[in-house]
Amino acid sequence: MRAALTVQKRVAIALWKLATPDSYRSVANHFGVGKSTVGVAVMQVANAIVELLLSKVVTLGNVQAIVDGFAAMGFPNCGGAIDGTHIPILGPDHQASQYINRKGYFSMVLQALVDHKGRFTNINVGWPGKVHDARVFRNSGLFRRLQEGIYFPDQIITVGDVEMPTVILGDPTYPLMPWLMKLYTGTLDSDKELFNYRLSKCRMVVECAFGHLKGR
Repeated sequence: MRAALTVQKRVAIALWKLATPDSYRSVANHFGVGKSTVGVAVMQVANAIVELLLSKVVTLGNVQAIVDGFAAMGFPNCGGAIDGTHIPILGPDHQASQYINRKGYFSMVLQALVDHKGRFTNINVGWPGKVHDARVFRNSGLFRRLQEGIYFPDQIITVGDVEMPTVILGDPTYPLMPWLMKLYTGTLDSDKELFNYRLSKCRMVVECAFGHLKGR
């Protein structure tokens, strides 16, 4: 039996495959290993990233700092902005039509909650591109924890005569919930227009975060 590949070489193989459009055969020739070995190495490294690294990198962080950050931008007691984006993929052999999104290409949906600086604090990825953002959200662990009131600390403020919990901000595709705010629609007075302006300004951080992600 030959010696097992070193961890360093497995990581190098995986990074090369994930960062380039090279085929498994091309990567195998580049590193002097078999094609199946490349596939195994990529999956081992990807699983290690999810199991060991993801929980250290994508975290809620300091809730008070996030709330203060959004308050400075104009929206009180806000813990994040949520949205979904499509990550292009190669069409799978099984149920390929489910992965064709409304723009006509194959994708998976990435749902992300970000803080006031555009840092990812919660992600959900893997749903086919054909699935609507609202359905992805309702089936996510984030939705369940927000609904149960255990995602954010119990921090309620009073706005006028209304008690307001820590909320997240979403676009019109998301459901209006006690803990999820979205824009007013229809005929708007000045107060509602101001509300929409402040919400939109704060929600733009998630759009920018996706732009930075795809730019890299």
